[in-house]
Amino acid sequence: MRWTPDGTIRDALWIGGGQWSGKTTVAAILTGRHGLTHMHCDYQDSRAYEDRRFAARVRRGEPPIDWTRYWLELSPREMADLAVGNVAEQFPWVLDDLRALVSARPVVVDGWNLRPDLVVTVADPRRMVVLVPTDDWRRHQAATLARAVAFGADLPDPDRARRNRLERDRLLAADAARQARAQGIPVIEVDGDRDADSIADQVADCFGAAL
Repeated sequence: MRWTPDGTIRDALWIGGGQWSGKTTVAAILTGRHGLTHMHCDYQDSRAYEDRRFAARVRRGEPPIDWTRYWLELSPREMADLAVGNVAEQFPWVLDDLRALVSARPVVVDGWNLRPDLVVTVADPRRMVVLVPTDDWRRHQAATLARAVAFGADLPDPDRARRNRLERDRLLAADAARQARAQGIPVIEVDGDRDADSIADQVADCFGAAL
């Protein structure tokens, strides 16, 4: 295959939405079933993209983000707005990572930071699906998943940080669902009643011939 600047982006399949909705699990299932390439954006978000955000702020003469203040002093709405600004800044980095890939099959890209209003600037809306957890399922996941339970342990008030994060995530998921519906992008609500394979079946149906 020959590399082109937009080939991987043009053929990509996008799974966005709220945290704790099973995006990565579903993407992994589809990857195994259909021989896709899987790009896990959340992994980059907390590593390479965080480093790039830090460097960009330094170049602009801005101080680094004070994460203790972010999680404990801002309102969930302020936290959500700042997160939306961050993902808008990093979306070109996501596209650069996609451009670096050459794959005979589509790349399925998943991440809570894949906002519908950003994805539709480079992709057909029919190539995106948004997964959002119900409020009950979000609370269940936050209370039972080890990585969620461990969140905030290094902060002065872990319980407040977890409550703020839970509400911030609810706001972000609701916003992603509104954007998706406005663009004609399918929204799948995850409530824990169905297993991941069943949800992957539904996502595959939404992608249709693109798989």
